[in-house]
Amino acid sequence: MEYLVTMTTHVPDGTPAAAVDDIRAREAAHTSELAARGQVLRLWRPPLGPGEWRTLGLFAAPNTAELKLILAGMPLKVWRTDEVKELTSHPNDPASTPSPDPLSSGGATATEFLVLFIPDAPAGASAKELAEAMAAEAVRARELAGQGHLVRLWQLPAEDGVSSALGLWRAAGDAEMAAILQALPVDPYVKTETTRLTPHPSDPAAPGSRERMEEDNA
Repeated sequence: MEYLVTMTTHVPDGTPAAAVDDIRAREAAHTSELAARGQVLRLWRPPLGPGEWRTLGLFAAPNTAELKLILAGMPLKVWRTDEVKELTSHPNDPASTPSPDPLSSGGATATEFLVLFIPDAPAGASAKELAEAMAAEAVRARELAGQGHLVRLWQLPAEDGVSSALGLWRAAGDAEMAAILQALPVDPYVKTETTRLTPHPSDPAAPGSRERMEEDNA
């Protein structure tokens, strides 16, 4: 199973800077161990306000109970709260045929985005229209995966009978990401919430991170 975990850290007032540096160093080392075991797949920073300390993590575990044990063993857990979303397979997920390396625009690595797709069909939309849009969406998803734009796609647990989808995307920037989403066949039938992601220093997919993990575990 895969899980998206929002990790929010609140350092108690008065905590010495040396103590913060120590626990962050231990967190980074422990994260490298988890990544080497295939339990931490990706890490990102979402947009942050002043004083905020949050991380988004893609984790793998056999079940929710095992994930809780993994999270409980992380050094920063003493100051952290976690919000867990269980991710299940989506028929359009390109994971079985990995996307190319991150796209480049003008020599710069593409930005990654998490996009939430919430069903929101207009009144009067017929089942035939929805079925045709979904069929066209599957074709377009394969095309975008082949271009390196669509990296992963998951289904989220249903809430009030409605199941949303979550996608990991790459684009040259906000404008290109918006244009891609607006051109999707399902665009008239969903609401989207887009989160721009920035690199996390402990992300297993970051350049050089695999080499660092191998050195740390040698």
